[in-house]
Amino acid sequence: MVCNMTRRELALRSPLAAALTRALPARAADLKLSRYELFAVRVPFAERVREAWTRSWEHQKRDQRDYELTFVRLHSAGGLTGIGEAKMPRAQAEQKLKAMMGREPKDYLANDDLRGILIAVADLMGKSAGVPVARLLNPKARTKVQPTWWSQCFPPALMASEAKLGASLGYRIHKVKARPWEDPIAQAEAICGAIPKSMKVWADANATWATVDKTVEVARELAKFPNYFAIESPFARTNVDGYRALRKLRRDGKFPLMIAEHVDAMIVSGELETWTKEGLLDAWIAGAPKLGTYTKTLSDRAAAAKAPVWIEHSIDNGIAQVFQAHQVAAYEGLQYAIAISHVLADDCMAERFTVKDGWFEIGSKPGLGVSLDEAALDKYRIG
Repeated sequence: MVCNMTRRELALRSPLAAALTRALPARAADLKLSRYELFAVRVPFAERVREAWTRSWEHQKRDQRDYELTFVRLHSAGGLTGIGEAKMPRAQAEQKLKAMMGREPKDYLANDDLRGILIAVADLMGKSAGVPVARLLNPKARTKVQPTWWSQCFPPALMASEAKLGASLGYRIHKVKARPWEDPIAQAEAICGAIPKSMKVWADANATWATVDKTVEVARELAKFPNYFAIESPFARTNVDGYRALRKLRRDGKFPLMIAEHVDAMIVSGELETWTKEGLLDAWIAGAPKLGTYTKTLSDRAAAAKAPVWIEHSIDNGIAQVFQAHQVAAYEGLQYAIAISHVLADDCMAERFTVKDGWFEIGSKPGLGVSLDEAALDKYRIG
């Protein structure tokens, strides 16, 4: 028996719960949640991109100049601590955390409604088991993963300097935003003139190319730059026939770049099965902030469909960035981990997220293996 429940019963309840309860302390009472801390911070955009990013979002009718984050610490009766970022309003997070007190964290490992609180649960459980979260999720987890550099739709010169910075920091994958107010070909020329040939780039149009003809025109121009390998969301995903047309062109060797699209809404609507059967996508983008069973199931579906997932469910802080990396290491169907913490003024972490020759090492420390930067929290704290 493990904490009054057999391992088989745990597996039946949830594959994720079974994975994360392989190793529990001798006294389960020590693992019961005893208290929590919540603290909010407001982190502005990094100064080097602040003006251009603000201007880009103004074009998108979005008025935002910072990110408000709600960090959480979970404490166990035995003195363990797990950290996360709630991914929900503070009042909602507090309500959920209050209900968790006195319970064991294993009771919540399959609860996707916890969003980023689940990160703190996994961190605490990893520390309890004495292994990294990646190995808790999968004992055969990979030891390193490929994280992605990210740029909003900036002018070509800034795109180039950001790409050069990412390359200098070890990144070899770069996701860039393509929008009507900047020329994507001029962006590509600037970027590819600043980065090594080993750095791959994909362009995310967020449906702004609108039609198949426009998409084919732009993609063929981008493909002239050898660093470019994929496009994302060229037009509305409701235009399934348009994606069918792109797929036919690609199969006939007339469309040069991989095709990626967000699948979260397709899962909700049930449409993903059709897209999968017809093989309409080369890769899936996933961003729903459901961090437990949902992500594992998505990975399994992607592996079966032979369409890798480029995951971006938690993009705006260092804890979530590291958690994404652990998930990518653990789950076969996940390929790239996407985060934007490098274009904020601070990722709020004590340890640097270090990438070497395109890869991030998971390491051997228990849990997430990282800690919050208390000075940064004090600097940006709003409550």
